[in-house]
Amino acid sequence: MKVSKEYLIPFIGLKLGKHQFDYQIDKTFFDRFEYDEFEKCDVKVDVVLEKKTTMLELHFKHNGTVNVPCDLTGEPFDLPIKGKIRLVVQFGDVFNDENEELLILPHGEHQIDIAQYIYEMIVLSIPFKRVHPGVKDGSLKSNAIENQDHQKVKEKKEDKKEHETDPRWDELKKLLTDK
Repeated sequence: MKVSKEYLIPFIGLKLGKHQFDYQIDKTFFDRFEYDEFEKCDVKVDVVLEKKTTMLELHFKHNGTVNVPCDLTGEPFDLPIKGKIRLVVQFGDVFNDENEELLILPHGEHQIDIAQYIYEMIVLSIPFKRVHPGVKDGSLKSNAIENQDHQKVKEKKEDKKEHETDPRWDELKKLLTDK
């Protein structure tokens, strides 16, 4: 991942209190992370940094759309996403980011890189199963859906053939039940 100065927040010169940071995230942001699950992305991220005397609190909130392929049809569509996370930053002897809600920075640090947290927040807000809204309401017309309907008709015909049995076998089955 390439480091970008755009997502570095220098907190050392900020006064105590709340500070607002706004970011517009697009596909180039995810190219830095080599993430290619979607084609386009338009997400607005709001970050509120609350500086206190001994720690920092960061509140991330995002809202927007990502263009993803439908898992059923393969048709691309804009999926609305939103979410929020909270991060507490404290200061200690060594860097520690093992806890997802707590970050410990060394005492000499003067800035925080929030790119990884924005990335994780957006990626984790995308549902595991992505279904085009047109599939749910029946308004989507695509080759994949027509092929699925065609397959269903073939399966029904094959099921009928399975129920038809050879009369010779039926006679043999009677012998088993007559005992």
